[in-house]
Amino acid sequence: MIHEQQQEQASLYVLGTLAATERDAFEVELRANAELRQLVRELQRTTGLLAMTVPQVSLPQQLRSKVLERVRAEANETKPPVTIPAGLRFLDASEQPDWKPLPVRGAWIKLLSLEHERGYAVLMGKLDPGARYPAHINVGPEDLYVLTGDLHIGDRRLNAGDFHHADAGSQHEVNYSLEGCTLIAVLPADHPLVAVAMA
Repeated sequence: MIHEQQQEQASLYVLGTLAATERDAFEVELRANAELRQLVRELQRTTGLLAMTVPQVSLPQQLRSKVLERVRAEANETKPPVTIPAGLRFLDASEQPDWKPLPVRGAWIKLLSLEHERGYAVLMGKLDPGARYPAHINVGPEDLYVLTGDLHIGDRRLNAGDFHHADAGSQHEVNYSLEGCTLIAVLPADHPLVAVAMA
């Protein structure tokens, strides 16, 4: 049997107004109580039906124009510079340096971070659709994380979210992409690709 407090919490949960800690506790209770889950489903269905009965009202043209004018004005306001604490660095997508072409047609890299003291660099890599990077021996350890698309290493296909590590001295077969891909690579600071990215 569902008590009054559960009914109230279920209503607030469906409306999305439960505080985070209360929501988490309620969801634990929800998983363990089939009757409570049924109540939540009914409340969600009812809320959806109520939302559909509300007539659509267009904003008066003058009010719409004022709102859009205000939004444009706020977007154009000069904002004070953001203070960045010591030791932190940010690179916005719009500010990232241009891609550097590799000697292989359709292969690109850009340097994101270089840690000389710790001996590693973080690069972003990109292969155009159909690009093929030749077989090679890894001069140092490599960590690759695929962000988008497909990356084939020999017979193995990696997709977005897949990770690959290669030890120094290991052999890579041809790397290629059918659809094109972007990836994050962590390489030794003295890796030849880091030198290309810095050029």
